Amino acid sequence: MSRTYAVTGVASGIGARLVDVLKSQGHAVVGYDLQDPHGLVDHFIALDLADPGAIAAAAARTPVKLDGLCNNAGLPPRAGLEAAILQVNFQGSRAFTEAMLPHLSPGASIVNMASRAGHGWRENLAQVKRLAALTRPDQLPRFVSDEGIDATRCYNLSKEAVIVWSVAMAERMVGQGLRINSLSPGGVETGILDDFKRAFGDAMARNVARAGRPGRPGEIARIAAFVLSPDSHWLKGEDIAIDGGMGAFNMSDQLGLGVMCPGRPDAGS
Repeated sequence: MSRTYAVTGVASGIGARLVDVLKSQGHAVVGYDLQDPHGLVDHFIALDLADPGAIAAAAARTPVKLDGLCNNAGLPPRAGLEAAILQVNFQGSRAFTEAMLPHLSPGASIVNMASRAGHGWRENLAQVKRLAALTRPDQLPRFVSDEGIDATRCYNLSKEAVIVWSVAMAERMVGQGLRINSLSPGGVETGILDDFKRAFGDAMARNVARAGRPGRPGEIARIAAFVLSPDSHWLKGEDIAIDGGMGAFNMSDQLGLGVMCPGRPDAGS
């Protein structure tokens, strides 16, 4: 059955690959981005997640009922973009989702692209809530200054907020006949991978080495397509890690689980 999905950030990376996957499955895609993907999608609508007016206008221009929405657009941890990272990755995506709710058909799925970098949300929940209490882009420079956070922390915080917001929205969405989940990729081979290498340094290099390689955009896209589809209808309010085992490796180290895995150097006798 052909369906219609909305995807943000379609001009490159995971978003472009998600469009490929959905189209190969026979679905139509309404794509949103700052840059026109030139025929990649069935209908393109310009979207600037840094501009509340542009967010409202893009949602109003959406021409059809949708079977799902993937909030994929985002900025990397790049110095000088601190407030913009918080706006685009979290506040803008949250505002766009609210504006798009009237366009979603019963049973539609919302998929939010978070990150492994957001998995520290439990330890940082108070800061996440302070960010979530803000509603306007002009509040963010003062927030960044008051919190004393750099671009890397802004990126992590934005993704923590995406995960927490997705959990918080789950019951409301179920009540409206919709569902919402987040995905948390690890390092992925896209055009902004170097930003993550600079931001996370040796820690990222070790994680990628242990996994054997970075993730590929198509691998993330295929999982996103599944979570958008009715086949995943019982997934609600979950965050799904897609990291080649990086999270499991680190958790095993932190919890001293080598004793449970014969053959590991730290397994003991």
